[in-house]
Amino acid sequence: MEERELGWEDIISKDADEYEYALLPEGDYNFTVESFERGRHPGSEKLPACNKAILTLRIDAPEGTVKIPHNLFLHSKTEGMLSAFFSSIGQKKKGEPLKMNWGAVTGATGKAKVSIHHYKNKNGEDRQSNQIKKFHPKESGPAFKAGEF
Repeated sequence: MEERELGWEDIISKDADEYEYALLPEGDYNFTVESFERGRHPGSEKLPACNKAILTLRIDAPEGTVKIPHNLFLHSKTEGMLSAFFSSIGQKKKGEPLKMNWGAVTGATGKAKVSIHHYKNKNGEDRQSNQIKKFHPKESGPAFKAGEF
């Protein structure tokens, strides 16, 4: 069946246990920024309240397509992480200042190190998901999948 948007009144029939979820092995992967929205971080022990960019990064791999949510916090404490992201999508050059161009983020491509995050769900069950560990500069050669040389 071809993928499509569902309407509010559509009938659904797939059971929850039919939901497919791919978990990528740790490694470096090309990504595409599928979506970006503006949000607000309410503040925490480590970081005061600030704006945040809520990204969805799509990775197409042999194991399947994985969408990884990733937050970028707009605070001076995390400026290096912002620089790494914008460098990865080719907007920022090393040693040069950059006015962040959020309008050009959706659809941009880059390369990132993906890791596996271990956690317990609300029922106390052990779970795993992928997360972005670090962004690689655009000029850092071709992407590769874990285990390929």
